[in-house]
Amino acid sequence: AQVLGRLVLAQLATFPMTSGAITWKLDVDQALDQLFLELTSGALQLTDLDDFIAPSQDCIKPMKVDKRPGSGMAKIHIEDDGSYFQVSQDGGTRRLEKAKISLDDCLACSGCVTSAETVLITQQSHEELQKVLGANEIAAPGQQRLVVISVSPQSRASLAARFQLNPTDTARKLTAFFKKIGYGLVLVATELRGGAHYVFDTAFSRNFSLLESQREFVQRFREQADSRQALPVLTSACPGWICYAEKTHGSFLLPYISTARSPQQVMGSLVKDFFAQQQRLTPDKIYHVTVMPCYDKKLEASRPDFFSQEHQSRDVDCVITTGEVLKLLEEEGVSLSDLEPAPLDSLYSSVSPQEPTSHRGGGSGGYLEHVFRHAAQELFGIHVTEVTYRPLRNKDLQEVTLEREGQVLLHFAVAYGFRNIQNLVQKLKRGRCPYHYVEVMACPAGCLNGGGQLKAPDRPGKELLQQVERLYSMVRTEVPEEAPGIQELYGHWLQGEGSERASRLLHTSYHAVEKAGSGLSIRW
Repeated sequence: AQVLGRLVLAQLATFPMTSGAITWKLDVDQALDQLFLELTSGALQLTDLDDFIAPSQDCIKPMKVDKRPGSGMAKIHIEDDGSYFQVSQDGGTRRLEKAKISLDDCLACSGCVTSAETVLITQQSHEELQKVLGANEIAAPGQQRLVVISVSPQSRASLAARFQLNPTDTARKLTAFFKKIGYGLVLVATELRGGAHYVFDTAFSRNFSLLESQREFVQRFREQADSRQALPVLTSACPGWICYAEKTHGSFLLPYISTARSPQQVMGSLVKDFFAQQQRLTPDKIYHVTVMPCYDKKLEASRPDFFSQEHQSRDVDCVITTGEVLKLLEEEGVSLSDLEPAPLDSLYSSVSPQEPTSHRGGGSGGYLEHVFRHAAQELFGIHVTEVTYRPLRNKDLQEVTLEREGQVLLHFAVAYGFRNIQNLVQKLKRGRCPYHYVEVMACPAGCLNGGGQLKAPDRPGKELLQQVERLYSMVRTEVPEEAPGIQELYGHWLQGEGSERASRLLHTSYHAVEKAGSGLSIRW
Protein backbone atom coordinates (compact mmCIF):
# COMPACT_ATOMS: atom_id res chain seq x y z
CA ALA A 1 0.00 0.00 0.00
CA GLN A 2 2.86 2.37 0.80
CA VAL A 3 4.53 1.62 -2.52
CA LEU A 4 1.28 2.28 -4.36
CA GLY A 5 0.79 5.51 -2.44
CA ARG A 6 4.25 6.76 -3.36
CA LEU A 7 3.64 5.86 -7.00
CA VAL A 8 0.43 7.89 -6.98
CA LEU A 9 2.24 10.86 -5.44
CA ALA A 10 4.96 10.59 -8.04
CA GLN A 11 2.37 10.64 -10.79
CA LEU A 12 0.49 13.59 -9.30
CA ALA A 13 3.77 15.48 -9.46
CA THR A 14 3.43 15.44 -13.25
CA PHE A 15 0.46 17.79 -13.19
CA PRO A 16 1.31 21.32 -14.33
CA MET A 17 1.90 23.55 -11.34
CA THR A 18 2.41 26.97 -12.79
CA SER A 19 3.25 28.65 -16.06
CA GLY A 20 6.34 30.63 -16.86
CA ALA A 21 9.42 30.67 -18.99
CA ILE A 22 11.68 29.68 -16.10
CA THR A 23 11.21 25.99 -15.35
CA TRP A 24 12.69 23.34 -13.16
CA LYS A 25 11.63 19.94 -14.51
CA LEU A 26 10.94 17.06 -12.20
CA ASP A 27 10.99 13.77 -14.10
CA VAL A 28 8.69 11.05 -12.79
CA ASP A 29 11.37 8.49 -13.66
CA GLN A 30 13.64 10.20 -11.16
CA ALA A 31 10.89 10.06 -8.55
CA LEU A 32 10.45 6.33 -9.15
CA ASP A 33 14.20 5.76 -8.95
CA GLN A 34 14.24 7.59 -5.65
CA LEU A 35 11.36 5.43 -4.43
CA PHE A 36 13.29 2.29 -5.32
CA LEU A 37 16.37 3.51 -3.46
CA GLU A 38 14.33 4.29 -0.38
CA LEU A 39 12.62 0.90 -0.43
CA THR A 40 15.94 -0.95 -0.68
CA SER A 41 18.07 1.15 1.65
CA GLY A 42 16.50 0.11 4.95
CA ALA A 43 15.70 2.55 7.71
CA LEU A 44 18.80 4.70 7.31
CA GLN A 45 18.35 7.63 4.92
CA LEU A 46 20.83 10.40 4.12
CA THR A 47 19.67 13.92 3.32
CA ASP A 48 21.93 16.97 2.99
CA LEU A 49 25.55 16.48 3.96
CA ASP A 50 26.76 19.88 2.81
CA ASP A 51 26.76 23.12 4.77
CA PHE A 52 25.11 25.47 2.34
CA ILE A 53 21.47 26.40 2.50
CA ALA A 54 19.08 24.05 4.20
CA PRO A 55 18.57 20.91 6.26
CA SER A 56 16.56 19.00 3.63
CA GLN A 57 15.69 18.85 -0.03
CA ASP A 58 11.91 18.91 0.41
CA CYS A 59 10.03 21.37 -1.77
CA ILE A 60 7.29 22.92 0.36
CA LYS A 61 5.62 24.72 -2.54
CA PRO A 62 2.03 23.39 -2.52
CA MET A 63 0.92 21.59 -5.67
CA LYS A 64 -2.54 22.81 -6.62
CA VAL A 65 -4.30 20.36 -8.89
CA ASP A 66 -7.61 21.52 -10.33
CA LYS A 67 -10.28 18.85 -10.03
CA ARG A 68 -12.54 18.37 -13.00
CA PRO A 69 -16.23 17.93 -12.12
CA GLY A 70 -17.43 14.41 -12.60
CA SER A 71 -14.08 13.17 -13.82
CA GLY A 72 -14.21 10.13 -11.55
CA MET A 73 -11.33 7.73 -11.33
CA ALA A 74 -8.72 7.43 -14.05
CA LYS A 75 -5.95 5.06 -15.02
CA ILE A 76 -2.36 5.95 -15.81
CA HIS A 77 -0.80 4.40 -18.89
CA ILE A 78 2.96 4.48 -19.49
CA GLU A 79 4.11 4.31 -23.11
CA ASP A 80 7.27 2.56 -24.30
CA ASP A 81 9.01 5.93 -24.71
CA GLY A 82 8.39 6.76 -21.06
CA SER A 83 5.58 9.26 -21.64
CA TYR A 84 2.57 9.20 -19.32
CA PHE A 85 -1.12 9.34 -20.29
CA GLN A 86 -4.22 9.62 -18.16
CA VAL A 87 -7.03 7.35 -19.35
CA SER A 88 -10.44 8.45 -18.06
CA GLN A 89 -13.47 6.21 -17.55
CA ASP A 90 -15.00 7.35 -20.83
CA GLY A 91 -11.90 6.25 -22.74
CA GLY A 92 -10.43 9.71 -23.28
CA THR A 93 -6.69 10.16 -22.95
CA ARG A 94 -4.58 13.12 -21.89
CA ARG A 95 -0.81 13.40 -21.92
CA LEU A 96 0.57 14.30 -18.50
CA GLU A 97 3.22 16.99 -18.36
CA LYS A 98 6.19 17.34 -16.06
CA ALA A 99 5.85 19.51 -12.97
CA LYS A 100 7.22 23.00 -13.42
CA ILE A 101 8.12 25.65 -10.90
CA SER A 102 9.31 29.16 -11.68
CA LEU A 103 11.89 31.15 -9.76
CA ASP A 104 9.13 33.53 -8.74
CA ASP A 105 7.32 30.56 -7.17
CA CYS A 106 10.40 29.25 -5.40
CA LEU A 107 10.31 29.71 -1.65
CA ALA A 108 14.08 29.22 -1.34
CA CYS A 109 13.34 26.51 1.18
CA SER A 110 16.22 24.15 0.47
CA GLY A 111 19.60 23.80 -1.14
CA CYS A 112 18.44 22.70 -4.57
CA VAL A 113 19.63 25.96 -6.16
CA THR A 114 23.01 25.59 -4.49
CA SER A 115 23.69 22.39 -6.46
CA ALA A 116 23.99 23.38 -10.11
CA GLU A 117 24.24 19.77 -11.22
CA THR A 118 20.70 18.96 -10.09
CA VAL A 119 18.74 22.03 -11.09
CA LEU A 120 18.25 23.69 -14.46
CA ILE A 121 17.37 27.36 -14.21
CA THR A 122 17.00 28.47 -17.78
CA GLN A 123 16.54 32.19 -17.25
CA GLN A 124 19.52 32.41 -14.94
CA SER A 125 22.17 30.76 -17.08
CA HIS A 126 24.85 31.45 -19.64
CA GLU A 127 22.54 29.99 -22.30
CA GLU A 128 20.15 32.87 -21.69
CA LEU A 129 23.03 35.30 -22.16
CA GLN A 130 23.75 33.56 -25.47
CA LYS A 131 20.17 34.10 -26.59
CA VAL A 132 20.27 37.81 -25.85
CA LEU A 133 23.59 38.26 -27.61
CA GLY A 134 22.24 36.29 -30.55
CA ALA A 135 19.12 38.44 -30.70
CA ASN A 136 21.32 41.54 -30.76
CA GLU A 137 23.20 40.10 -33.74
CA ILE A 138 20.10 39.92 -35.92
CA ALA A 139 18.16 42.87 -34.51
CA ALA A 140 17.55 45.94 -36.63
CA PRO A 141 19.63 49.05 -35.86
CA GLY A 142 18.31 50.74 -32.76
CA GLN A 143 16.52 47.60 -31.57
CA GLN A 144 19.43 45.96 -29.77
CA ARG A 145 19.55 45.81 -26.01
CA LEU A 146 22.55 47.34 -24.27
CA VAL A 147 24.37 44.44 -22.59
CA VAL A 148 26.10 45.23 -19.29
CA ILE A 149 28.08 42.62 -17.34
CA SER A 150 29.07 43.25 -13.71
CA VAL A 151 31.82 41.02 -12.32
CA SER A 152 32.28 40.32 -8.61
CA PRO A 153 35.79 40.52 -7.08
CA GLN A 154 35.38 36.98 -5.71
CA SER A 155 34.73 35.52 -9.17
CA ARG A 156 37.68 37.45 -10.57
CA ALA A 157 39.98 35.97 -7.91
CA SER A 158 38.77 32.44 -8.62
CA LEU A 159 39.40 32.84 -12.36
CA ALA A 160 42.81 34.37 -11.65
CA ALA A 161 43.74 31.26 -9.65
CA ARG A 162 42.59 28.93 -12.43
CA PHE A 163 44.54 30.71 -15.19
CA GLN A 164 47.55 31.72 -13.08
CA LEU A 165 47.01 35.44 -13.68
CA ASN A 166 47.18 38.47 -11.44
CA PRO A 167 43.87 40.21 -10.61
CA THR A 168 44.45 43.19 -12.92
CA ASP A 169 45.23 41.05 -15.96
CA THR A 170 42.23 38.86 -15.14
CA ALA A 171 39.92 41.88 -15.04
CA ARG A 172 41.24 43.23 -18.34
CA LYS A 173 41.10 39.87 -20.12
CA LEU A 174 37.58 39.20 -18.84
CA THR A 175 36.54 42.57 -20.23
CA ALA A 176 38.03 41.61 -23.60
CA PHE A 177 36.29 38.23 -23.58
CA PHE A 178 32.84 39.52 -22.73
CA LYS A 179 33.08 42.26 -25.33
CA LYS A 180 33.99 39.81 -28.07
CA ILE A 181 31.35 37.16 -27.58
CA GLY A 182 28.56 37.00 -30.10
CA TYR A 183 25.80 34.62 -31.12
CA GLY A 184 26.80 31.09 -30.20
CA LEU A 185 29.69 32.72 -28.36
CA VAL A 186 31.73 32.99 -31.55
CA LEU A 187 34.68 35.27 -30.97
CA VAL A 188 34.89 38.19 -33.34
CA ALA A 189 37.82 40.50 -33.70
CA THR A 190 36.37 43.93 -34.27
CA GLU A 191 32.62 44.40 -33.99
CA LEU A 192 31.16 44.71 -30.50
CA ARG A 193 27.54 44.58 -31.52
CA GLY A 194 27.21 40.90 -30.64
CA GLY A 195 29.08 41.09 -27.34
CA ALA A 196 28.74 42.99 -24.12
CA HIS A 197 28.92 46.75 -24.41
CA TYR A 198 30.16 47.45 -20.87
CA VAL A 199 31.88 45.36 -18.21
CA PHE A 200 31.80 46.77 -14.67
CA ASP A 201 33.22 45.77 -11.29
CA THR A 202 30.80 45.25 -8.39
CA ALA A 203 33.45 46.58 -6.00
CA PHE A 204 32.11 49.98 -7.06
CA SER A 205 28.57 49.18 -5.93
CA ARG A 206 29.89 47.58 -2.76
CA ASN A 207 30.97 51.05 -1.64
CA PHE A 208 27.29 51.95 -1.31
CA SER A 209 26.45 48.71 0.53
CA LEU A 210 29.19 49.34 3.06
CA LEU A 211 28.30 53.00 3.59
CA GLU A 212 24.60 52.24 4.07
CA SER A 213 25.48 49.39 6.46
CA GLN A 214 27.63 51.77 8.50
CA ARG A 215 24.92 54.41 8.80
CA GLU A 216 22.23 51.88 9.61
CA PHE A 217 24.24 50.34 12.44
CA VAL A 218 25.04 53.67 14.07
CA GLN A 219 21.37 54.66 13.92
CA ARG A 220 20.17 51.37 15.42
CA PHE A 221 22.85 51.42 18.11
CA ARG A 222 21.58 54.80 19.24
CA GLU A 223 17.99 53.49 19.22
CA GLN A 224 18.66 50.31 21.21
CA ALA A 225 17.21 51.78 24.40
CA ASP A 226 13.86 52.21 22.65
CA SER A 227 13.77 48.91 20.74
CA ARG A 228 14.65 45.44 21.96
CA GLN A 229 15.14 44.29 18.38
CA ALA A 230 17.44 47.11 17.31
CA LEU A 231 20.49 44.95 18.01
CA PRO A 232 22.28 42.87 16.98
CA VAL A 233 22.40 43.92 13.35
CA LEU A 234 22.89 40.92 11.06
CA THR A 235 24.34 41.46 7.60
CA SER A 236 22.17 41.03 4.51
CA ALA A 237 24.58 40.48 1.60
CA CYS A 238 24.26 36.67 1.57
CA PRO A 239 21.06 35.45 -0.17
CA GLY A 240 21.41 31.91 1.19
CA TRP A 241 21.32 33.28 4.73
CA ILE A 242 18.37 35.56 3.91
CA CYS A 243 16.40 32.66 2.43
CA TYR A 244 17.06 30.61 5.55
CA ALA A 245 15.98 33.46 7.82
CA GLU A 246 12.77 34.14 5.90
CA LYS A 247 11.69 30.53 5.67
CA THR A 248 12.89 29.09 8.97
CA HIS A 249 12.63 31.87 11.54
CA GLY A 250 10.47 34.45 9.80
CA SER A 251 9.13 37.32 11.86
CA PHE A 252 11.43 36.58 14.81
CA LEU A 253 14.70 36.97 12.91
CA LEU A 254 13.92 39.45 10.13
CA PRO A 255 13.87 42.62 12.32
CA TYR A 256 17.53 42.05 13.14
CA ILE A 257 18.69 41.88 9.51
CA SER A 258 20.23 44.92 7.87
CA THR A 259 18.09 46.43 5.12
CA ALA A 260 21.11 47.48 3.05
CA ARG A 261 21.07 45.89 -0.39
CA SER A 262 23.85 43.55 -1.44
CA PRO A 263 26.50 44.79 -3.90
CA GLN A 264 24.77 42.83 -6.67
CA GLN A 265 21.45 44.56 -6.15
CA VAL A 266 23.01 47.99 -5.63
CA MET A 267 24.72 47.48 -8.97
CA GLY A 268 21.29 46.63 -10.35
CA SER A 269 20.02 50.02 -9.16
CA LEU A 270 23.05 51.78 -10.60
CA VAL A 271 22.77 50.11 -14.00
CA LYS A 272 18.99 50.22 -14.43
CA ASP A 273 18.49 53.69 -12.93
CA PHE A 274 21.60 55.89 -13.00
CA PHE A 275 23.36 54.35 -16.00
CA ALA A 276 20.10 54.02 -17.96
CA GLN A 277 19.53 57.76 -17.50
CA GLN A 278 23.08 58.48 -18.66
CA GLN A 279 22.52 56.36 -21.77
CA ARG A 280 19.03 57.84 -22.29
CA LEU A 281 17.48 54.39 -22.21
CA THR A 282 14.60 52.85 -20.31
CA PRO A 283 15.58 50.00 -17.95
CA ASP A 284 14.04 47.34 -20.18
CA LYS A 285 16.43 48.31 -22.98
CA ILE A 286 19.40 47.23 -20.86
CA TYR A 287 20.24 43.57 -20.26
CA HIS A 288 22.20 43.37 -17.02
CA VAL A 289 24.24 40.26 -16.20
CA THR A 290 26.24 39.66 -13.03
CA VAL A 291 29.06 37.16 -12.49
CA MET A 292 28.86 35.81 -8.95
CA PRO A 293 30.54 33.18 -6.73
CA CYS A 294 27.19 31.87 -5.53
CA TYR A 295 24.19 30.08 -7.07
CA ASP A 296 21.84 31.67 -4.55
CA LYS A 297 22.50 35.03 -6.19
CA LYS A 298 20.23 33.79 -8.98
CA LEU A 299 17.36 33.62 -6.51
CA GLU A 300 18.22 37.02 -5.09
CA ALA A 301 18.01 38.60 -8.54
CA SER A 302 14.60 36.96 -9.05
CA ARG A 303 13.01 38.43 -5.92
CA PRO A 304 9.89 40.53 -6.68
CA ASP A 305 11.43 43.35 -4.62
CA PHE A 306 13.92 43.93 -7.43
CA PHE A 307 11.43 43.98 -10.30
CA SER A 308 10.03 47.16 -11.86
CA GLN A 309 6.36 46.79 -12.74
CA GLU A 310 6.46 50.07 -14.65
CA HIS A 311 9.20 48.95 -17.03
CA GLN A 312 8.70 45.17 -16.67
CA SER A 313 12.39 44.89 -15.93
CA ARG A 314 14.57 43.30 -13.25
CA ASP A 315 17.49 45.16 -11.73
CA VAL A 316 19.60 42.12 -12.59
CA ASP A 317 18.32 40.14 -15.57
CA CYS A 318 20.70 37.20 -15.39
CA VAL A 319 23.22 35.80 -12.93
CA ILE A 320 25.97 33.45 -14.04
CA THR A 321 28.45 31.84 -11.70
CA THR A 322 32.22 31.74 -11.96
CA GLY A 323 31.91 28.15 -13.12
CA GLU A 324 29.56 29.15 -15.92
CA VAL A 325 32.10 31.72 -17.14
CA LEU A 326 34.62 28.89 -17.34
CA LYS A 327 32.07 26.90 -19.36
CA LEU A 328 31.78 29.78 -21.82
CA LEU A 329 35.54 29.82 -22.25
CA GLU A 330 35.76 26.05 -22.65
CA GLU A 331 32.92 25.89 -25.17
CA GLU A 332 34.90 28.23 -27.40
CA GLY A 333 38.23 26.58 -26.76
CA VAL A 334 39.53 29.88 -25.40
CA SER A 335 41.98 30.27 -22.54
CA LEU A 336 41.65 33.48 -20.59
CA SER A 337 45.43 33.76 -20.39
CA ASP A 338 45.70 33.86 -24.21
CA LEU A 339 43.39 36.86 -24.68
CA GLU A 340 44.67 40.36 -25.19
CA PRO A 341 43.69 42.65 -22.29
CA ALA A 342 41.17 45.43 -22.83
CA PRO A 343 40.75 48.74 -20.95
CA LEU A 344 38.52 48.61 -17.88
CA ASP A 345 35.12 50.30 -18.01
CA SER A 346 33.80 52.77 -15.45
CA LEU A 347 30.16 53.21 -14.57
CA TYR A 348 30.84 56.80 -13.55
CA SER A 349 32.18 58.84 -16.47
CA SER A 350 34.61 60.96 -14.44
CA VAL A 351 36.44 57.85 -13.19
CA SER A 352 38.92 56.05 -15.47
CA PRO A 353 40.08 52.91 -13.64
CA GLN A 354 43.52 51.55 -14.47
CA GLU A 355 43.19 48.60 -12.12
CA PRO A 356 40.45 46.89 -10.10
CA THR A 357 39.89 47.89 -6.50
CA SER A 358 38.55 46.12 -3.43
CA HIS A 359 37.93 46.64 0.29
CA ARG A 360 39.77 45.50 3.37
CA GLY A 361 38.24 43.05 5.78
CA GLY A 362 38.23 39.70 3.99
CA GLY A 363 36.74 38.01 0.96
CA SER A 364 33.08 38.45 1.91
CA GLY A 365 33.02 42.20 1.53
CA GLY A 366 34.54 43.44 4.77
CA TYR A 367 31.24 44.40 6.40
CA LEU A 368 32.37 43.78 9.97
CA GLU A 369 35.60 45.72 9.60
CA HIS A 370 34.10 48.76 7.89
CA VAL A 371 31.13 49.02 10.24
CA PHE A 372 33.40 48.46 13.26
CA ARG A 373 35.83 51.23 12.31
CA HIS A 374 33.05 53.66 11.45
CA ALA A 375 31.05 52.95 14.61
CA ALA A 376 34.11 53.27 16.85
CA GLN A 377 34.81 56.73 15.45
CA GLU A 378 31.22 57.92 15.15
CA LEU A 379 29.91 56.63 18.48
CA PHE A 380 32.96 56.83 20.76
CA GLY A 381 35.49 59.03 18.98
CA ILE A 382 38.01 56.18 18.80
CA HIS A 383 40.16 55.79 15.70
CA VAL A 384 40.82 52.09 15.07
CA THR A 385 44.13 51.47 13.33
CA GLU A 386 43.96 47.68 13.29
CA VAL A 387 41.08 45.25 13.75
CA THR A 388 42.07 42.19 15.78
CA TYR A 389 40.03 39.03 15.26
CA ARG A 390 39.79 36.42 18.02
CA PRO A 391 38.92 32.94 16.68
CA LEU A 392 36.52 30.89 18.78
CA ARG A 393 35.95 27.36 17.50
CA ASN A 394 37.54 28.06 14.12
CA LYS A 395 38.12 30.82 11.55
CA ASP A 396 34.43 30.70 10.62
CA LEU A 397 33.48 32.03 14.05
CA GLN A 398 35.50 35.01 15.27
CA GLU A 399 34.95 37.97 17.56
CA VAL A 400 36.12 41.59 17.56
CA THR A 401 35.75 43.92 20.54
CA LEU A 402 36.29 47.61 21.19
CA GLU A 403 37.26 48.31 24.79
CA ARG A 404 38.01 51.41 26.84
CA GLU A 405 39.21 51.27 30.44
CA GLY A 406 38.17 47.63 30.69
CA GLN A 407 34.64 48.25 29.41
CA VAL A 408 33.46 46.57 26.21
CA LEU A 409 31.96 49.24 23.99
CA LEU A 410 31.41 47.21 20.82
CA HIS A 411 31.19 43.44 20.42
CA PHE A 412 31.16 42.20 16.82
CA ALA A 413 31.39 38.72 15.32
CA VAL A 414 31.85 36.79 12.08
CA ALA A 415 29.64 33.70 11.64
CA TYR A 416 30.16 31.67 8.47
CA GLY A 417 28.43 28.38 7.65
CA PHE A 418 25.05 27.17 8.83
CA ARG A 419 26.35 25.39 11.89
CA ASN A 420 27.55 28.70 13.29
CA ILE A 421 24.42 30.48 12.05
CA GLN A 422 22.16 28.02 13.86
CA ASN A 423 24.12 28.51 17.08
CA LEU A 424 23.79 32.27 16.66
CA VAL A 425 20.03 32.01 16.19
CA GLN A 426 19.68 29.85 19.30
CA LYS A 427 21.55 32.47 21.34
CA LEU A 428 19.19 35.12 20.02
CA LYS A 429 16.14 33.07 20.95
CA ARG A 430 17.45 32.53 24.48
CA GLY A 431 18.24 36.22 24.83
CA ARG A 432 21.93 35.46 25.33
CA CYS A 433 23.46 36.93 22.18
CA PRO A 434 26.27 39.28 23.30
CA TYR A 435 26.94 40.83 19.91
CA HIS A 436 26.05 44.22 18.50
CA TYR A 437 26.80 43.26 14.88
CA VAL A 438 27.38 39.95 13.08
CA GLU A 439 28.74 39.41 9.57
CA VAL A 440 26.75 36.35 8.47
CA MET A 441 27.55 34.22 5.42
CA ALA A 442 26.06 30.84 4.55
CA CYS A 443 29.19 29.33 3.02
CA PRO A 444 32.02 28.10 5.25
CA ALA A 445 35.01 30.43 4.70
CA GLY A 446 32.68 32.99 3.14
CA CYS A 447 32.11 34.15 -0.42
CA LEU A 448 35.51 33.16 -1.80
CA ASN A 449 34.41 29.58 -1.11
CA GLY A 450 30.98 30.02 -2.69
CA GLY A 451 29.22 27.15 -4.39
CA GLY A 452 29.65 28.78 -7.81
CA GLN A 453 33.42 29.14 -7.54
CA LEU A 454 35.86 27.02 -9.54
CA LYS A 455 36.99 23.69 -8.16
CA ALA A 456 40.25 21.88 -8.90
CA PRO A 457 39.89 18.08 -8.81
CA ASP A 458 43.67 17.66 -8.73
CA ARG A 459 44.21 20.06 -5.81
CA PRO A 460 43.03 20.01 -2.19
CA GLY A 461 40.20 22.47 -1.66
CA LYS A 462 41.98 24.18 1.22
CA GLU A 463 45.08 24.82 -0.88
CA LEU A 464 43.02 26.29 -3.73
CA LEU A 465 41.06 28.49 -1.33
CA GLN A 466 44.29 29.86 0.13
CA GLN A 467 45.50 30.78 -3.36
CA VAL A 468 42.19 32.50 -4.15
CA GLU A 469 42.43 34.42 -0.86
CA ARG A 470 45.97 35.56 -1.70
CA LEU A 471 44.92 36.77 -5.15
CA TYR A 472 41.88 38.53 -3.72
CA SER A 473 44.02 40.36 -1.16
CA MET A 474 46.50 41.53 -3.84
CA VAL A 475 44.03 44.11 -5.15
CA ARG A 476 44.43 47.69 -3.99
CA THR A 477 41.88 48.55 -1.31
CA GLU A 478 39.99 51.80 -0.93
CA VAL A 479 37.86 53.41 1.76
CA PRO A 480 34.21 53.75 0.62
CA GLU A 481 33.97 57.35 1.83
CA GLU A 482 36.92 58.29 -0.38
CA ALA A 483 36.15 56.15 -3.44
CA PRO A 484 36.03 58.23 -6.65
CA GLY A 485 32.52 59.16 -7.72
CA ILE A 486 30.67 57.91 -4.64
CA GLN A 487 29.98 61.24 -2.95
CA GLU A 488 29.08 62.82 -6.30
CA LEU A 489 26.51 60.08 -6.93
CA TYR A 490 25.04 60.52 -3.46
CA GLY A 491 24.58 64.17 -4.33
CA HIS A 492 23.08 64.32 -7.81
CA TRP A 493 21.75 60.77 -8.29
CA LEU A 494 20.42 59.88 -4.83
CA GLN A 495 19.58 63.45 -3.75
CA GLY A 496 21.66 63.16 -0.60
CA GLU A 497 22.48 60.65 2.12
CA GLY A 498 19.44 59.35 3.96
CA SER A 499 17.03 60.63 1.32
CA GLU A 500 13.85 58.81 0.32
CA ARG A 501 15.45 58.03 -3.03
CA ALA A 502 18.55 56.58 -1.37
CA SER A 503 16.34 54.44 0.85
CA ARG A 504 14.37 53.16 -2.14
CA LEU A 505 17.37 52.34 -4.33
CA LEU A 506 19.88 51.15 -1.73
CA HIS A 507 17.69 49.29 0.77
CA THR A 508 15.21 46.43 0.64
CA SER A 509 12.74 44.50 2.82
CA TYR A 510 12.23 40.87 3.77
CA HIS A 511 9.23 38.58 3.91
CA ALA A 512 8.52 35.75 6.32
CA VAL A 513 7.55 32.60 4.44
CA GLU A 514 4.70 30.76 6.07
CA LYS A 515 4.67 27.01 5.66
CA ALA A 516 1.59 25.81 3.84
CA GLY A 517 -0.84 23.97 6.08
CA SER A 518 -2.36 22.01 3.22
CA GLY A 519 -1.62 21.00 -0.30
CA LEU A 520 0.65 18.40 -1.76
CA SER A 521 4.36 18.78 -1.16
CA ILE A 522 6.71 17.03 -3.50
CA ARG A 523 10.17 15.71 -2.83
CA TRP A 524 12.78 16.69 -5.39
